[in-house]
Amino acid sequence: MKVVAIGGGTGLSTLLRGLKKYDFEITAIVPVTDEGGSSGLLRKELGILPPGDIRNNIVALAKEEDLLAKLLGYRFEEGSLKGHNLGNLMIAALTKMQGNFVEAIKTLSDVLAIKGRVLPVSDAQARLVAVFEDGDEAVGELEIVRRRKKIKELKLNKQIEALPEAVKAVQEADLIILGPGSLYTSVIANLLVSEISEAVRSNRNSTKVYICNLMTQPGETTGYRVSDHVREVEKYLGGGVDVVIVNTKKPSPETLELYKAEGSEPVELDLENIQRTIVAEPLLVEVLDFSDGKKKIRHNSEALAKLIKRMTGW
Repeated sequence: MKVVAIGGGTGLSTLLRGLKKYDFEITAIVPVTDEGGSSGLLRKELGILPPGDIRNNIVALAKEEDLLAKLLGYRFEEGSLKGHNLGNLMIAALTKMQGNFVEAIKTLSDVLAIKGRVLPVSDAQARLVAVFEDGDEAVGELEIVRRRKKIKELKLNKQIEALPEAVKAVQEADLIILGPGSLYTSVIANLLVSEISEAVRSNRNSTKVYICNLMTQPGETTGYRVSDHVREVEKYLGGGVDVVIVNTKKPSPETLELYKAEGSEPVELDLENIQRTIVAEPLLVEVLDFSDGKKKIRHNSEALAKLIKRMTGW
């Protein structure tokens, strides 16, 4: 079964970490609009596409996340390299050596013998532009996230062409998974590339699944229920999804309080407002983030992959 997963950030890599254990032919498609951290610096200084999401998902698909794979995620904490991931620097170096970002990704993927492919949605640079409900406008992912406002419209600062391999993968997919990941800056950012959304819509032989986020994002999706997430995805997709996967497990009270203090809360399932097939199961896990010592809420990659395998009958 050919599976295409469209998303970004931590959510997509969590999904891939589970899917790779099964007999799926996996292609992951990630946005090219990341401007934060190491990716943002390399994008600005070297003029390359942001490597962070690519690196995360390559590591997630590594057959064995051994020392080499973990090494790619190592972040320097001091000196002139502070804030950079070793994997990001390797992708940047390979891009300069080979003169092509996509070829650099393929080379690194071969070195790690990953199970599947990770592709940027395009090989061209672009920035996100958000128009907020109050009429204000922000350019760039960092600024959009910083404003913490509800988004009325998301667009690119210029039209870019999709990577042909990404379009072909979507056209041939048996299963197309949207999410999990930040609603606007990870999932919808990919759908703004018109050839991708068109390929998803036109593939009538595929099952289209949206995996809803576990928690709302401060400002951007404050107060959003499951139906609001589905509405926005389908708005930018220009068509409907077949199945919506939703979590039913509640976070611990302690972790919930940490998220509430940051303006985030569990996404509420409002069945009465969704005219789609809903699959609701306990899919949440709490993990310790060693960078700050706090617990983070994530999808359970194993449970999510098992659910998808069961749904497909593969």
